[in-house]
Amino acid sequence: QVQLVESGGGLVQAGGSLRLSCAVSGRTFSSYHMGWFRQAPGKEREFVSGIRWSGGTTYYGDFVKGRFTISRDNAKNTVYLQMNSLKPEDTAVYYCVADVSVTSNPRYWGQGTQVTVSS
Repeated sequence: QVQLVESGGGLVQAGGSLRLSCAVSGRTFSSYHMGWFRQAPGKEREFVSGIRWSGGTTYYGDFVKGRFTISRDNAKNTVYLQMNSLKPEDTAVYYCVADVSVTSNPRYWGQGTQVTVSS
């Protein structure tokens, strides 16, 4: 089992920044990927970003367009999502995820953290 605990959400004005953190515990493997999904009210969950735990290869959803950066600190077992130039449409619950592939239907999910961007 893998446990994921997000933190760092909150309220920010448009154009502002937030950094989300995800503390990882439990059984993980070097082949695992970590990532982030988000879900806005009335919309389906959307892939945001992923990173390979070993090696650090990163990838992003098309809408990110250079505004977000995913990173990890192996020593702290923590994954981060730095979000800049936030827009009201980025308002959503952001979930940390983990699996051998995180672009669709990852097995492990955190409880989510709310991000609200005001205009």
